[in-house]
Amino acid sequence: MDSLLIFTKVKNQKKMRRKNKIIILLLTLVLSWNGFSQSKILTYNEFLGYVKKYHPLVKQANLNISEAQAQLMQARGAFDPKIEIDFDKKQFKDKNYYSLFNSSFKIPTWYGIEIKGAFDNNEGIYVNSENTVPNSGLTSVGIAVPLGQSLFINQRMADIRKAKLAQTLNTAQRDLEALEVIHEASLRYFDWKRNHDEVTLYQEYLKNAQIRFEGVVKLIEQGDKPAIDSVEAGIAIRNRKLNLEDSQLKLTKARLVLSNYIWTVDAIPLEIAEDLMPEVDLKNSIEDLLIQNKLRQFETQNHPKIKLWNTKIDMLEIDRKLKANAILPKLDLSYNYLSEPNYFTQYRLQDYKIGVNFSMPLFLRKERASVKLAQLKIQDSEYSLQFERLQLQNKIKAQEQEIASLKKQIDLTARLVNDYDMMLKAEDRLFSIGESSLFLINTRENALVSAKISNIVVENRFFSAYIGYYQSLGNPDL
Repeated sequence: MDSLLIFTKVKNQKKMRRKNKIIILLLTLVLSWNGFSQSKILTYNEFLGYVKKYHPLVKQANLNISEAQAQLMQARGAFDPKIEIDFDKKQFKDKNYYSLFNSSFKIPTWYGIEIKGAFDNNEGIYVNSENTVPNSGLTSVGIAVPLGQSLFINQRMADIRKAKLAQTLNTAQRDLEALEVIHEASLRYFDWKRNHDEVTLYQEYLKNAQIRFEGVVKLIEQGDKPAIDSVEAGIAIRNRKLNLEDSQLKLTKARLVLSNYIWTVDAIPLEIAEDLMPEVDLKNSIEDLLIQNKLRQFETQNHPKIKLWNTKIDMLEIDRKLKANAILPKLDLSYNYLSEPNYFTQYRLQDYKIGVNFSMPLFLRKERASVKLAQLKIQDSEYSLQFERLQLQNKIKAQEQEIASLKKQIDLTARLVNDYDMMLKAEDRLFSIGESSLFLINTRENALVSAKISNIVVENRFFSAYIGYYQSLGNPDL
């Protein structure tokens, strides 16, 4: 960085060891950057760098990405292979009533098909006949296939697809939150600059008023001016002091509010020093920063809000397909090849176990109602998407017009400042030859000060309009 941020004190009072750590960190920063002691200027670009890198709300927004990744991992867990073991034994009065051992290994697949391997070994005098197996046990390998429901879409598939979409959704949400933080931080920086410019302005004209007062006193002592002019000059000084005091209060509040966005490593909040100044030529630098780097042609589909709504609709569409799948009849087929462990390689077609499971509601009222509700949710979200897209387009057009108008207003107020300055200088010359009065000079100066204040306010509106335009375009990588 060309210039550096000066921080004075840590807001939160920590333990002495933590204080020492902060002091060492700041001293290291001071010694490591060139030109630090000379500039004492916090540029807008540097300020945004601190906000994007260290601000807790920006870091919090990044947690959305980690959350989406965890959700995807959780959804994929439904496809993890599964081992099941069940052992049950009863021994009473030296009699082995039963000893039941059942184990299985299941592999779920994408299209609802499940592959299963099992080993059963049951013995005892009271074992149910259908659970009776050879002395060495019974192995089986089989497959279960859904031919109706759950073949092309099922809950596991839906969860995976929605979890993948959640990554896009959370990324869009992260971008929106980051945009909001950058927007608010920028507005606070602009307020800080406006108040700093006002304080500088009132300080300059307070000096002018004091110089004028001293000159008037000398003229009164020489008999060239009436004594009442000293009262007029004193009133001007007190007005300037009043204006300066009020502006300094506003500057202090703006600086403290801006400090809410200045953080450093380990989430340590810092305060901006009183002698730190904002960027002087902010108008040109903000135009270069926003236009050259980031304000490209607006594409509605790339805006985080539009991505968010599109992703929500895609997730609702998955729910609709899942509910529509429930209208199909449930038909599950299973086949398992059976064999003793010692003869497993000798395939016998006659040793198997098959199963058929069929069910279907007669009226399907619950299923059809669920599909209808899902369709209504999609339609509702599509209306919101259409409104959001149109609102964004119109907002951007309005902001472009506002920026163009504010540029003209800045030029007009600058010309007014120049004209009022010429009038004041002319009045000053007339006063020096005795053809004007102190009242007229103060009147001219008040008009000039008002014009400069108006110019500062219009510039502040211009900066705010630009950052609002940037926020509307939806690119958080400023």
